[in-house]
Amino acid sequence: MPYISKELRLVVDKKIKDLAESVKECGKDNRAGVLNYSISMLLKDLYALKYSEVNEAVGMLECAKQEYYRRVAGPYEDKKIKENGDVY
Repeated sequence: MPYISKELRLVVDKKIKDLAESVKECGKDNRAGVLNYSISMLLKDLYALKYSEVNEAVGMLECAKQEYYRRVAGPYEDKKIKENGDVY
């Protein structure tokens, strides 16, 4: 879960904003590749090459994906259902 303490957020938020700005500077056409590279390099630097570590990293990525969908994509889709009508 991404709900970390305010103290831990203070440790990383500025650097996350700096990374986001760096990704933006690479241009929208390169955003997905640069972001994928950035995440891949973070994982390489943080996790050892052994099953338990790889398993933890993959689980974290899956949870981050699900959280993004729950908080961003789901509400967006609900808004579009209201605007355009449901499919079913």
